[in-house]
Amino acid sequence: MSYLHIYQEAQPQKATFQSEEASIIAEKLAEVGVRFEQWQATQILAKEATETDIINAYSQDIERLKVQGGYQTVDVVALQKGNPNAPAMREKFLFEHTHNEDEVRFFVAGYGLFCLHIADKVYQVFCQQGDLISVPDHTPHWFDMGSDPEFTAIRLFNNTEGWVAQETGSSIAKQFPLLD
Repeated sequence: MSYLHIYQEAQPQKATFQSEEASIIAEKLAEVGVRFEQWQATQILAKEATETDIINAYSQDIERLKVQGGYQTVDVVALQKGNPNAPAMREKFLFEHTHNEDEVRFFVAGYGLFCLHIADKVYQVFCQQGDLISVPDHTPHWFDMGSDPEFTAIRLFNNTEGWVAQETGSSIAKQFPLLD
């Protein structure tokens, strides 16, 4: 089940707000400019679905976002359990960083934890299959995929370079709970 936990940045051991209700998660995140939606595929996807199959299954929602946000590039990233590169890949995202564009992810399968540092709060959003999150450009955040990740996600970009991060230099990401 998806969830939102909100912490004061100075108190990483105790959440001040928690919810597992999608409408409340969306409402709370919208208050700070973050988009959260839940999507349904227009067709059943086989486990061995290709990138094209996945994009086609969600084409209406993807096209809507492309028009609304000016996104130019769409791709699919997938990581299977037992991947020997998982520890290095996990570490790549566990530091606080920003982007010059929105970070838009839709979870086709699996899960991940987005941690957003907004003002004096940290918003931890556990996203799973069916969840879309769009983190606005220049929002400090980090992402945890867990120690043995398994997920498939659609990514939308405003530029053709893909994922480009600017490190904030803060160590805050080390202070908050991770997936495991």
